[in-house]
Amino acid sequence: MSKKLVAYFSASGTTAGVAKNLAKAAGADLYEIKPETPYTRADLNWTDKQSRSSLEMRDKNSRPALADTCAHIESYDTIFVGFPIWWYVAPTIINSFLEAYDFSGKKIVLFATSGGSGFGKAVASLQVSAPKATIVEGAVLNGRPNEAKLKAFADKY
Repeated sequence: MSKKLVAYFSASGTTAGVAKNLAKAAGADLYEIKPETPYTRADLNWTDKQSRSSLEMRDKNSRPALADTCAHIESYDTIFVGFPIWWYVAPTIINSFLEAYDFSGKKIVLFATSGGSGFGKAVASLQVSAPKATIVEGAVLNGRPNEAKLKAFADKY
């Protein structure tokens, strides 16, 4: 049996709720990907072209600093990585997370929350940050998926 981790970034709490329930359903450990400087409401205003999130997402080389690098990736075989969809991809802090560890030989299963879009080019934009890992487009898990749905999702991997 492989050891699983659910690592997630949540700007508003939506992804956090799904991640916590997924970890419980999968019998996985839980790790929050936190930015060194937390995002404010103004930072997340996607309608403001000068907001922090807008500037980060326009710059494909943006790598927001992480609050810590204590996820102990070496202890896991499968890592579920969750995030809100921003501009049809993962927020660049997910690239920061992937680049902070050695994911060689690991399976990374993506899950996301979204206000209306799918994964878009999330897998391609993240593969460059973990080139020796297998990255799988898991699912967009909107709303409040029940434990049975989350367990079925986790059991596929």
